[in-house]
Amino acid sequence: MTDIKEFLKNDRFAVNAGIELLEVGEGRATARMVVTKEHLNAGGVCQGGALFTLADLACAAVANSHGQLTFSITANITFIRSAKEGETIYAEATEVVNHPRVPYIIVELKNEKGDLLAAFTSSGYRKN
Repeated sequence: MTDIKEFLKNDRFAVNAGIELLEVGEGRATARMVVTKEHLNAGGVCQGGALFTLADLACAAVANSHGQLTFSITANITFIRSAKEGETIYAEATEVVNHPRVPYIIVELKNEKGDLLAAFTSSGYRKN
């Protein structure tokens, strides 16, 4: 696999959502997204799918950080606080279990003040 940051630039949905992968290391990654009017739902706060996409990209970076193509097989998100237009949201992803086939990853979504907005968990499947 090529450089993970270059590889994930092909995730067109995340790129078009304005998500930027800041840092990737083996078993960890950080991504960010500035909430724009395009991210807002009818209630005027960041749509849950936008937050899910941010967490999912950080998760993908971690899952693929070992150089082996990995796809998500489960994902769950719990929303704790809403995000408003103009806020910068950070996704901090950590691989809790580095299993050869089924890794397990936790992603915390926080605003610039460090408030926890959502918790995301995922397991993946590593391909040969």
